[in-house]
Amino acid sequence: MAPPVVLVIAGSDSSGGAGLEADQKVLAAHGCYAMTATTALTAQNTLGVDDVHVTPPAFVAKQIDACLSDISCDAVKLAHVSCQVMVSTSGAQLLPGDAVRNLREKLLPIATLLTPNIPEATLLLRDADIQYKSPSGLEDLKVLAKMVHALGPEAVLLKGGHMPLTKDYMKATTDDEKTRTVDILYDGKDYTLIESSYLTSKNTHGTGCSLASAIAANLALQKQTNTPTSLPTATRLAVRYVSRGIQTSHPNLGKGSGPINHFHNVQVLPFTSGHFIEYLLSHPSVVGVWAKYTHHPFATAMARGTLPEGLFKNYLIQDYLYLTHFARTNALAAYKSRTMPAITASANIILHIEREMALHLGYCAEFGISKADIERPDRKESLACVAYSRYVLDVGQSEDWLALQMALAPCLLGYGEAARRLYKDAESKTTEQGNKYWRWVENYVADDYTQAVGVGRDLIESHIAKQSPSRIEELIAIFVRATEMEVRFWDFDAHPDE
Repeated sequence: MAPPVVLVIAGSDSSGGAGLEADQKVLAAHGCYAMTATTALTAQNTLGVDDVHVTPPAFVAKQIDACLSDISCDAVKLAHVSCQVMVSTSGAQLLPGDAVRNLREKLLPIATLLTPNIPEATLLLRDADIQYKSPSGLEDLKVLAKMVHALGPEAVLLKGGHMPLTKDYMKATTDDEKTRTVDILYDGKDYTLIESSYLTSKNTHGTGCSLASAIAANLALQKQTNTPTSLPTATRLAVRYVSRGIQTSHPNLGKGSGPINHFHNVQVLPFTSGHFIEYLLSHPSVVGVWAKYTHHPFATAMARGTLPEGLFKNYLIQDYLYLTHFARTNALAAYKSRTMPAITASANIILHIEREMALHLGYCAEFGISKADIERPDRKESLACVAYSRYVLDVGQSEDWLALQMALAPCLLGYGEAARRLYKDAESKTTEQGNKYWRWVENYVADDYTQAVGVGRDLIESHIAKQSPSRIEELIAIFVRATEMEVRFWDFDAHPDE
C-alpha cells in the first residue's frame, strides 16, 4: 500500500526549521509522502528572515497541477511564505492588508481547518471590522475561536501559545503564573480543549508549520486506513507531537529561536535491513572480542597440528558436555518459536549438534577416551563450561526468543568463521600432512554446517529489523557477553586436568 500523500503549498526556509523543510520532516516522521509547491524562497535562519524571493503565482499553479495530475493526495496543507499565516511569533505582521482580505474572503470559506495564533485571529477580525474583546482567560479565548470560525472555515484551531494561562485558566501576568497553554478547536458545534504544560524554551522556530503539517498527516493517515475522520483526534495527536518536539529540541542549533526535534517519534535502525550481522560484527563493542575469538591461538594450534594432545582431549570432553547444553538451549529456542521455519531451524541445529557430538566421540575414541568415561557420574564440567552453558540457558529462560538467538549466535557464527580462515591458512596442516586435529576444521566448513549457519543468520535478520534501537543495543550486549564466554572456553587454562 502506498503511503498517505500530502501536498504542501508553502515557502521554503533556508535554515530548515520552518516552511517546506519542516513540513517534509513532519510528514516523513508520520510515514507520509510529501509533495510540494514552493511559494517563495527565503534567506533566513533562527535569528530572522533576511530576504524573500516570491515565486510567480502562475508557476506555483503549475507546480500544483504537475503534482496532482500525476499523484493524487489525501490532504493539502497551505501556508504563507513565512509559515505562520499572517503574524510571526515575534508579533510582526507578514501580510499586507489586501492580502489579508483576499485570504479572509477567498481561502477561509474553502478551508477545512484554520490554525491561527492569537495575534493572527485578532488581525482577521480587525480586517473584517469585527469588534472583539481582548482575551483575559480561557472563556474569552473560546469566544475568539468562535468569532474566527464565523469567517468561513469548517473548523478553527486557536493556538494558545501566545497567552500562557494560570492554574485558574486566566491570562498569566508573571512568569511564575505561567502553568499551561490551551489550544482550542471549534467546529461550529463543539469545543475541543487541548491542554499542555507551559514550556519554557527558545526553540519554537517553525512550530506553526509543524503543527499544521502534523494535523494534515494525521488526517491523511485516517483517510488511508478508512478510519472515521476525527479532527479532534488528529489535532490532539499533532499538539502532543509538537510539544514533545519542543521538549526534545537540540539546544545548540542556531543562535536564536531554534527548530524543534521533528524526529523524536522516529526510531532509526543503525543498519540496512538484511545486513544486521555485518553491522554487528563491525560494532565497536564487538570488533575486539570477535577478533580474539575467531583468531584464538587454540584454534590456530589445532589447524597447524601443534596443539598439545592433553589440551585437545580436555577440550573435547568439555565441548561434548557443553554441546549437550547447547542442544538443550536450541530445544528451548524451538519451544519459544512461533513459526514453523524458526522451529525447523532450531531442530536442524540440534541434528547438526548430534552429528558434531558423534564426531567428538570419534575423536575421543582415537585418543583413548570412551563415551562412558565422558559421561561417568563423577565427571565434572570445567568452570568455563559451567559459566558459558548456564549463561546461555539463563538468557533462554529470562529473555525472549531473539535474545536467546543472540546468545547462541557466537557459537553458530564464530566456529564457521574461524574454520574458514584456518581452512585457507597456508600454515594449516591437513590430515594427509599428519594433523590429527584437521577434521575439526573440516567439520565447520562442511556444507551442512554452512547451511545451518545461513538459516540461523536469516532468522536473526528477519526478526532484528523489528526491534527498537535501544533493544538492539541490549541484544548486542548479550552477543558480546556470550562471545567473551567463547574466548574463555578456548583459553589454554580453561579446562584443567581433573
